[in-house]
Amino acid sequence: MSEQGAFDTNVVTLTRFVLEEGKRARGTGELTTLLNSLCTAVKAISTAVRKAGIAHLYGIAGHTNVTGDQVKKLDILSNDLVINMLKASFSSCILVSEENENAIIVEPESRGKYIVCFDPLDGSSNIDCLVSIGTIFAIYKKTTDGEPCEQDALQPGRDLVAAGYALYGTATMMVLSTGQGVNCFMLDPAIGEFILTERNVKMKPKGKIYSLNEGYAKYFHPSVNEYLKHKKYPEDGGAPYGARYVGSMVSDIHRTIAYGGIFMYPANEKSPKGKLRLLYECNPIAFLIEQAGGMATTGTQRLLDVQPESLHQRVPFVVGSADDVTEYLSFVKKHQ
Repeated sequence: MSEQGAFDTNVVTLTRFVLEEGKRARGTGELTTLLNSLCTAVKAISTAVRKAGIAHLYGIAGHTNVTGDQVKKLDILSNDLVINMLKASFSSCILVSEENENAIIVEPESRGKYIVCFDPLDGSSNIDCLVSIGTIFAIYKKTTDGEPCEQDALQPGRDLVAAGYALYGTATMMVLSTGQGVNCFMLDPAIGEFILTERNVKMKPKGKIYSLNEGYAKYFHPSVNEYLKHKKYPEDGGAPYGARYVGSMVSDIHRTIAYGGIFMYPANEKSPKGKLRLLYECNPIAFLIEQAGGMATTGTQRLLDVQPESLHQRVPFVVGSADDVTEYLSFVKKHQ
């Protein structure tokens, strides 16, 4: 192998990619600055996740967050990192975090035009057993004049400027869309940069995997149970679907984008409004899924059309390959 073949000297980093996209769109560069600061936070969280056991960052911090989850020490560190990096980027005006009850209004001297909603460490209940976890973010533009307020963050997902997630798995990957398709970037720890590894990712129209917490089947709506029965005991002579459920949404979603299929967290008797949060979990993931050619629904409407009413609002959530989600909706319709 030639020396050049062994070491690519013209790699597309995430920064370069976003700069090129911004130049094509004749942007101001503010979104590039914002995404760069998010990248820095993700690199720092990735390092913390890798060192967590050695640095005693495992275990419960001793209180619950606003949505009732027990807070892990890594959660607090990740939240602080993202908040501080975004404030220091001079490109955001409102920050909405899973860990903070109220929206964080950025100080006037540090403000920019973007609103960022994020889950700093998704899947944190899996930290102690070394299962992959992630960071999810959604970026909106402030559309009103005057002082920024909580109401400015309550925008439907169809108004997203950009969204993405970082997955801390066997490697650290950033999956990003600025509304022009979905692109994947792998963190190269040798140079500390995210490198473009998959461009314009498209999902299969139909997969072979279903993913949900079937332990709650007792509480599911009959339409969900009938759909699951149809997947496990197909009447057309086809093979049954495989069941996969990690319990870290970013991991489950990443697999769904890569292999196709369906991921579900529908409403049930215990969680009549669903469990996942609209602003910083469902909207960014639905945006990515649609950009990759899939579908995202609450079961009654397109997910990106839901008008948020509160910062920590929960919604039923079903996403995946277009054919699989369409088939699920046919069972919902049958039971209406």
